[in-house]
Amino acid sequence: MKGSGFTLRQPLCRLNGIGVRIHLSTSPQPFRSHPNLSDEVNRNIAQSEIEGGVFLNDLPPATVLEIQTQHHCYQVVLLDDNNVLISGHPLYCPEPVRVAIAGSTWGGSMLKRRFVGRGMHLEFRHPQYQSPIMTSRVEEIREPRLRQVRDQRSGIARR
Repeated sequence: MKGSGFTLRQPLCRLNGIGVRIHLSTSPQPFRSHPNLSDEVNRNIAQSEIEGGVFLNDLPPATVLEIQTQHHCYQVVLLDDNNVLISGHPLYCPEPVRVAIAGSTWGGSMLKRRFVGRGMHLEFRHPQYQSPIMTSRVEEIREPRLRQVRDQRSGIARR
């Protein structure tokens, strides 16, 4: 994805027998601490830029992301606005379900809107639950190759 602001690296892990690559956004300007925010908040914002992530608004619809957290690996397909199809959690989304991704947090109430960040917790609204769902810490964000996604959907890559 040359020129799109993403850094792509070699496959780091396999999901259902599919090698996937890391998908990170780059920021054109480094973060400058804000005098009205606490040192902890400024530190968290700076750390999110170092660890990397992706703003969902920068991606076209139908983009597929694999989000590896400490406990689960989610597959996310961007639809429109804040809506995505998400799967990968045995209770909340064992099969793809349409949800609204709010963004990522550091475990508190401060939300980085429409951002999926490494080292942060993804937060989304599920239609069957009143409270937002917050994942464990995001470890990796990957974009599977198009052929692998097609093969996985058709069952070729499943074991």
